[in-house]
Parts: sequence; C-alpha cells; structure tokens
Amino acid sequence: MPRKITFLLALIAVLGLPLVLSSGSLASEVLIYALAALGCNLLLGYTGLLSFGQGIFFGLGSYTIAILLTRLQLPMPLALAAAVAMGAFGAAVVGWVAIRQRGTYFVMLTLAFAQMFYFIAYTATGLTGGDNGLLDVPRPGFMDTPWKYYAFVAVVFLVAFGLLLRVTDSVFGRTLLAIRDNEDRAAAVGYDLKRFKLLAFVISGAVTGLAGGLHAMMTGIAPLSNAEYHTSEMILVITVIGGTGNLFASVLGSAFYVLLADWLSTLWPRWLLLLGLLLIGVSIGMQRGLWGLGEGAWKRIFRKTPAAPAAPVAPVSPAAQGEKA
Repeated sequence: MPRKITFLLALIAVLGLPLVLSSGSLASEVLIYALAALGCNLLLGYTGLLSFGQGIFFGLGSYTIAILLTRLQLPMPLALAAAVAMGAFGAAVVGWVAIRQRGTYFVMLTLAFAQMFYFIAYTATGLTGGDNGLLDVPRPGFMDTPWKYYAFVAVVFLVAFGLLLRVTDSVFGRTLLAIRDNEDRAAAVGYDLKRFKLLAFVISGAVTGLAGGLHAMMTGIAPLSNAEYHTSEMILVITVIGGTGNLFASVLGSAFYVLLADWLSTLWPRWLLLLGLLLIGVSIGMQRGLWGLGEGAWKRIFRKTPAAPAAPVAPVSPAAQGEKA
C-alpha cells in the first residue's frame, strides 16, 4: 500500500477516536499500545523475529521518564527523549546477544532477558520502587485534562508513524523483508544479517520505549507490571491480531484489544477468560489478522469483473477474396 494512503488511514484513526470514545485516557491508551505494536511489527512482520522481550523496552521507557521527572525534575521533552534513548539502548543489549541465535533459541533468549529484567526491577526497590512502582509521575500543565494529553499523544504518534513508514519503505526496510523471506539467500547475496537485525532491534526498542514513557505520564505511575512478561505477551498479541507486515494493522490490533478488554471487564471480573476465547477464534479464523480480513473483504467487494474475450474473426477463404476482387 502506498505510504501516503497508509499515513492517511492513521490520521483518520487519530481524528476518529475522539468521535467514538468518551474517555480521553482510553483513546490515549489505544495510540500508546499502537506505538508499542509498531515496534513489535518491525521485528516480527518485517524482519521475521519473534521477540518476547518488548516488555523490557516498554518498562525501561516508563522507569526512565518517571525517574527523570520525579527525582531530577528534568523538562518533559528531555525526559521523553531519554526514555526513547534508554529503550534503544536496552534493545541494543538484548539484540546483540539474541540475534546470535535463530528460531526457538532466539525466542528463548528474549524470554530469558524479559524474566531477568523483571526480577531486577522487582528487587531494585531504591531505583524502581519494586512492587509499588514509581508514583506521582507529573505531566506539564498544558496536559491537565485527558483530552489535552490525547492531543499530545496523537501528535507524537503521527510523527513516529510517519518516520517508521519512511524506514519500512526505504532500502533498509526492503532488506529486512528480504531477510524475513529468505535469510540464507539474503546472506548469500552479501547482506550483513546481524547488523540489519540489530538496527531493527534498536529502532523497535526506541519506539517501544517511547510508548512506555507516554504510558507512565498518562497513568501517573511507572508500575512493575510494565516490566512483566504479560506486557511482552500483550504487545505481541496486539501485533498478531492486527496483522503483521503492515504498520496500520498495528493500530487496528491495538484498538481491538484495548477497547474489547475495556468492554469485557465491565461484564465479568474474569474477563480475561472471555478475551482468551475470542483470541483463539481470531487466531483460527484470521491468520492474517484484522488487516488481512479487511483486505480480503475489500477485494471481494470491489473485484473487477474480467472483460469478456472478443469473438474470434473467421478467416476469409481465397475464393471469397477473389469474388470480392
């Protein structure tokens, strides 16, 4: 899909959320988790790397901005930039080790890093607050209402979305697709697979760290749950539900997961059981996610009917040609 159309769809979604939702915090949450899913999609959908370590970068972004705003009183833009940088740094460390393995061993390495980061965050109470997290994360005065904060998140989201579109449409992005489709052939052509994978990890970590920083400012707390394995799992589920290999699909997956979870939580305290059943249905019936479902429906509805072949022209015999002469 052309870059301009993809960005237009994201813009429509950003402008449409305030029209269909009554809660600014819920709308902000949709865009924040869409950002995290964008980072995961770059790894899974464009590079073919199934990572369970996205919660590390999300948690690093949350803790970084909370520490800088509450203890050092840095300006918010600098703190948010530091959250992005810390997410990128954490991804560089994890990626540098994990990309040395492939397949199941790669997945297990990212999972091991996620568990290790969680226990570090849990035990380092002086830095992270431990089980209580870091409280009273402030927001600037011009974001004093949920909808004002949503406007800020929307601008940040669109900027990040546009930059990622440029990345995926560049030669670098096409190379990632080549690595995803046939890693051995890409290596035979001469691409440095480790360098490209590590760069993809760093970009993914930076975007996910940005999402974690925005989440901490939205809720006013950097909780330990942001560093749990469940966060990595949720980001991955959102990515798969939306569909891999298309950036706007991450927005669809985030909206579906966040809004459905919010609705189911009002129906039954054990709403995660209902969500799990729905996710099983989605996984069985929509292997390409919501984006693939919508794309298939579009093609069926607007499929062009092929034109009927022209009737063959009968050859003229030499005798008939002589009569005409």
